[in-house]
This record gives sequence, structure tokens and C-alpha cells, in this order.
Amino acid sequence: MRRAFCDGLTACSSRPEFVFLTGDLGFAALEPLRDQLGERFINAGVAEQNLVGVAAGLAKTGFLPWVYSIAPFLYARAFEQIRNDVCLHQLPVVLVGNGGGYGYGVMGATHHALEDYGVLLTLPAMRILIPAFDADVGAMISELFRAPCPAWFRLGLQTQPASLITPPWTQWRQLIHGTRGVLIAVGPLAGMYWGTVAEQPVDRRPSVWCLTSLPVHDLPDPLWQQLHNTSTSKLVIAEEHTPHASVGSRIAMLLAGKVHHELKIEYVTAAGYPSGRYGSQNFHRTESGLDSASVMARFEDTPKL
Repeated sequence: MRRAFCDGLTACSSRPEFVFLTGDLGFAALEPLRDQLGERFINAGVAEQNLVGVAAGLAKTGFLPWVYSIAPFLYARAFEQIRNDVCLHQLPVVLVGNGGGYGYGVMGATHHALEDYGVLLTLPAMRILIPAFDADVGAMISELFRAPCPAWFRLGLQTQPASLITPPWTQWRQLIHGTRGVLIAVGPLAGMYWGTVAEQPVDRRPSVWCLTSLPVHDLPDPLWQQLHNTSTSKLVIAEEHTPHASVGSRIAMLLAGKVHHELKIEYVTAAGYPSGRYGSQNFHRTESGLDSASVMARFEDTPKL
């Protein structure tokens, strides 16, 4: 998604209030943006806490700063500055974390972002954007320039099926209709499941919903209707994040006492490192049961609507 991200911001480079800061990262990816912005492209070095503080100061004086780094280097190391300098003052600083979830694979736990949006949603005025597809990125960038606020932009790797057309970006999208339960997937996981489900006949597949913006205050009416339907016996929520402070926990609060008691809810989240080994993003997804085969297997015993 970095190419789509760079293209989207380059298109906004003529805005005089737009400033981009990087923590000495983005090489072989962000050069077009650097060339367009000139002195408004700032390499603040490997000093993430200072990076966020400088961005807050720029925002206080009327600029719209975007800050870029590897995801855990930004939200984890600079959490105090994000809390005190940005969010307590509700400043329009966009924090861009590349490599959401297990995105940095074999580089290990220090480079993985498994608790990022759960932690950041505890802060006032914070908004989270998790694009599922490259096509989402430009629309999200436009949204943040229209309504500037503290934001966490979690970049990953899109898994859009080549033969399917992505619906326009909104917080919630139903990607495909099925008759064996409902699957809610957060961010890029949705595209992976969408491709697998699309190959199955309608009477063998779940409906797939994609969520790309947090916090979640409510569910869309069509999703509520599906979950209220007593024929819908299973809901599976999948996200590349720890179970604590997860989307699944938030949706469980919304559903409490509001859907029929026969509805079985299952959560698939990042399991950490069960084998004690590091591997590719797909390796860790499979260990966590987030791969398509494991998630689809959860619907095999679900009766058809």
C-alpha cells in the first residue's frame, strides 16, 4: 500500500499547510513525495519521541503534519508524546504506521504491531484507519484532510482478488453475500477471505463484511438485520490484533443482549508466537488461525439459511 499512499499524498503536496515527517524511513518508496514537498519533507532521524513532539508543535501553529515510521516504532516508543502532545490537545497529527499486524514477518516481535489500535483508542479524539485495499488509501487521505484530527493510519499489504471490483470506501462494506453465517474482517484480511469465499457456491459461504475505520459506535442496519435473523447461527470476527481491546471485544459489547441467544460468536485474533519462531506474515497468520482455510473451516458446521 505504500505506493498508493505515496501517490495519494503527492496529489496533496500543493497544500501549503501539509508537512511530512519521517523517522529516517521510506527509502525507495517516498522519493516522489519528497521531491514534491521539498523543505516540507522532514527527516527527523531515528528519534521517534522527538518526531511526534515536533509534529505536535507544527500542528499547534497551523500545519497539518503526517508522521511516518514502522508501526511499533511510532505508537509504542512515542506513546507518551502521542498522548500528551497530540491527543490531549486534539491536534491534527496523522501517525502513519507501516507494517500493521505481522507485516514485518521475520524481523520479529519488535517490528510487529499487534496491540496498536487497541492501545491508541484509549486516547481522546483518536481515529483509526486501516485500509483493506490500495483503492481505500486515497479516499482515506482525502477524508483526513477534510476533517483533520489525531489519527492512526495502519498500512499493510492488500490482498484484493484480481477478478473482483472493490466497492467504494466506507467504514463498513459487505463484500459478498452468503448463507452460512457472517464474517467480519478488519482491514487487509477482508480481501484474503473475500477471494476464498467468492470461489464457493452461495449455499456454502458466509457473508463477508469489511471494517476499516475505528472506533465502532454502531453496526450498519443491514448487518444488524443479518445478525437479528434467527437463521444466522454464527458470527466470526477476524483481526490481526490481540484479543484485548480488540474490535471483537467492542462488537461483543454492542451485541450484548441485542441479538438472539442462538447466535454463536467466535473471535480469531493474533495469537502471538505459539511455536516460539518467527516467519513470514502468512506464517504467523496461519499459526494464529487467521489464514483463509482456518477461518472458512469455522463455518463448515453452520446450517444454511
